Amino acid sequence: MSQINITIPSVGESVTEATIEEWLKQSGDYVEKDEVVVTLETDKASVELVAEASGVLTTSASDGDTVEVGKNIGFIDSAAAKPAQDSAPDEKKEAPSSSPNTSNAEAQISSSAAGRPGPAASKILSEKGIDAGSVKGTGPKGNITKGDAMNAKTGSNDQSKESPKKDSTPAFEAPTFASRESRREKMTTLRKKIAERLVEAQQTAAILTTFNEVDMTELMALRSEYKEAFEKKFETRLGFMGFFVKAVCESLKEFPAVNARIDGTDLIFNDFVNMGIAVGGPKGLVVPVVKDADLMAIHQIEGSIRNYAGKAKNNKLTMDDLTGGTFTISNGGVYGSLMSTPILNPPQSAILGMHAIQERPMVVNGEIKIRPMMYLALSYDHRVIDGKESVSFLVKVKEKLEDPRRLILGV
Repeated sequence: MSQINITIPSVGESVTEATIEEWLKQSGDYVEKDEVVVTLETDKASVELVAEASGVLTTSASDGDTVEVGKNIGFIDSAAAKPAQDSAPDEKKEAPSSSPNTSNAEAQISSSAAGRPGPAASKILSEKGIDAGSVKGTGPKGNITKGDAMNAKTGSNDQSKESPKKDSTPAFEAPTFASRESRREKMTTLRKKIAERLVEAQQTAAILTTFNEVDMTELMALRSEYKEAFEKKFETRLGFMGFFVKAVCESLKEFPAVNARIDGTDLIFNDFVNMGIAVGGPKGLVVPVVKDADLMAIHQIEGSIRNYAGKAKNNKLTMDDLTGGTFTISNGGVYGSLMSTPILNPPQSAILGMHAIQERPMVVNGEIKIRPMMYLALSYDHRVIDGKESVSFLVKVKEKLEDPRRLILGV
């Protein structure tokens, strides 16, 4: 059969539809087998669909369309012959030397080099009033992608025609917006799901937050002493997150309610720890899950987190990467946050917030000393976890981090 359908795949039990984020190939293009032709966005993650065979692509849905799982969005005609290579570029390269009208020839070459925008990119450029010919495309064959259109600045046409001004720029210019206009953008499927879950967490749980602070002196000294040997042996960087995950896992064994969740009128207690690590991706906050983190050594935890961070950055996280968590750690300190109240990740009952390390004067054995301190915040569902349990759990985490030997001895 020469016609191979392109179908929205099933990417998880709870996912029933996907939004076409962008066609990387246009209808009528010849595509090679295993070449990415379209990116989809679900309420969990982005998904890339590749061509199952070489042939000519025909699309039946457009960028921005939301399509149910199992529905066709186009097909590939595998019987279609691959078009011969166009020799026109070589002819155009010779044209300037033989043609007296050099300026016209150069204009033709410049015009042919400019890529064409896809449907979504065309719409954005039209709304901004920007000529597609002034936008440099980064897609295949120089085509203008949706991202190129969103990043294009209004007034780029006029700016390109103006000659540079000499000695007219002041020594300092206050930063200004590129435009003085408001713009409307459709909320992505992932962003809509994040919004729904955050509101759900606030409305369905009795959320409280308890705070403490940890002296990072011993942990920083340990990391500084062994980080080179650690990286050389395990080929992964020694960060603080591995210690925090380990400290939380050991503390959860003593306070199992913090690792529990509500299911109807029952409490589900987990005798394992699947640790969610909140990371910021290009399209919003995602929480990949380190499965069975309580059974891992610190180097295994660090390796898993680094792997997930790379996948999140490149939109490569799968449904399995994002499901099954029992507890979550969020590190707002990487963005400079000194203190915050993290919000629960349903259906989990607790989340630990890490923050920036800041040197502060502390009283140690009756003397004032400068210590590297970090505030910790534990947000929890009071329906599941009592105040005494939450405070005791956070104190236990603090004790293990301030004396890392506890993590080795299990005390």
